[in-house]
Amino acid sequence: MAIEVLKPGLATSVQDAGRPGYYHLGIPLSGALDQQSLVLANLLVGNDEGAAVIESTLLGPELQFDAPALVAVTGADAKIKLNGNEVPRNTSFAVQAGDKLGFDFMKLGARMCIAVAGGIDVPVVLGSRSTYGLGAFGGFNGRKLLAGDKLPVGAPSANARAGRMVDASLLPVLEKEVALRVLPGIYFHRLQEVSVRSFFADTWTVGSEADRIGYRYKNGTPLKFQERTPPFGAGDDPSNIVDAGYPYGSIQVPGGREPIILHRDAVSGGGYAMVGTVISADMDLIAQMQPNHKARFVEVDMAQALEARAERRRRLDRLRTALAA
Repeated sequence: MAIEVLKPGLATSVQDAGRPGYYHLGIPLSGALDQQSLVLANLLVGNDEGAAVIESTLLGPELQFDAPALVAVTGADAKIKLNGNEVPRNTSFAVQAGDKLGFDFMKLGARMCIAVAGGIDVPVVLGSRSTYGLGAFGGFNGRKLLAGDKLPVGAPSANARAGRMVDASLLPVLEKEVALRVLPGIYFHRLQEVSVRSFFADTWTVGSEADRIGYRYKNGTPLKFQERTPPFGAGDDPSNIVDAGYPYGSIQVPGGREPIILHRDAVSGGGYAMVGTVISADMDLIAQMQPNHKARFVEVDMAQALEARAERRRRLDRLRTALAA
């Protein structure tokens, strides 16, 4: 079977759990920005939890199915319409040949995962079906989806059934203001003490420059770096360093003005100081932030970061158990 894209929405692509293992070659993780929504969507339709889905941003696509299928939509809060009739989020539902699936603008959250039983069956590139737009490979022809594209779908598992749902207590809460836990980075000492305080005290606003590459935050106090003579190979701006690798989730502040959190399609290195890294347990929160949503940065240490990661794993295990039947 295949799914035809009638309207692509604002930014829609094929994503799975990502392609770790190639960062040293300059190839980032890619994959769904909200990994918990990816897992939930796939489990609802009986897929392997890392199977390829359709990820949409702010406004979902309009899709038409050429054969019966099982679908689930997770992530952001938006009305889901099957042939004009509303169907529930976070629940598996059946579609028939010729059915059209559409979406309203997302009221809360910024990304949805649309899973189909059998998974989106595009070619595997470097171990993943995820789209990497900057590299123009993976996904469907290495790009965002366009009207007229036809996405192949794999064979559903014996575990696929309509009406599977999950208790609301196991779902993430979508909010317009979040706290993002940050582990200070190896260049954190370059900040002046007044900027260390303001970085964690201020409430920052998501800018319009918020996508799969990175999220820019505004309206906080500009950060001041310690005076220094630039080392050989670094630029003249106080925020410059000799080129180094950028971890997933790292925070750079070009010119000290606006923090940028690098996400799953970010470049793997460059010449800006990384003042910290958002812990892995909180990266899904960033994926669901719309422009003008608010964030506060909360300093944590390694022990706290590891405990947060363990708690996230326990939460996912509870989700897997609940959907195993």
